Amino acid sequence: MESVIAFDIGDKRIGVAFAEKPLMIPLPVETYNRQGTKKDVVYLAELAKRRAADKIVCGIPLHFSGEEGLQSEKTRRFVDALKAVTNLPIVLVDERFTTMEAHRVLIEADMRRQDRKGVVDKVAASYILENYLTGMKGELQ
Repeated sequence: MESVIAFDIGDKRIGVAFAEKPLMIPLPVETYNRQGTKKDVVYLAELAKRRAADKIVCGIPLHFSGEEGLQSEKTRRFVDALKAVTNLPIVLVDERFTTMEAHRVLIEADMRRQDRKGVVDKVAASYILENYLTGMKGELQ
């Protein structure tokens, strides 16, 4: 098994989660506030390198029907930019319901709305990573 870093890519923030050998437990790491695609991809590639990740997993948003839309296109363009600055393999994973699940868990934990804003993306990234690791959702190309 390899160490894997996961990104939940949004327009304003990117959630980051990591699973390290040998345990491979997906853990939320940080919520990165976007600063422009060039800076974003350099930062994420460096973060993956510092964490000694062997692979990058990125969530791709799909409609409930499973079809791609505008947000999927934005994510694919971002992933292409990320590929240009790292030699790590990048896998796309269906991220449907991960943000909803992250919100649900944080609400159940009685976290205030204002506090949830800073952590929901990294929790969603941990769900994306968990889905990848357990094989519950297939890899997309």
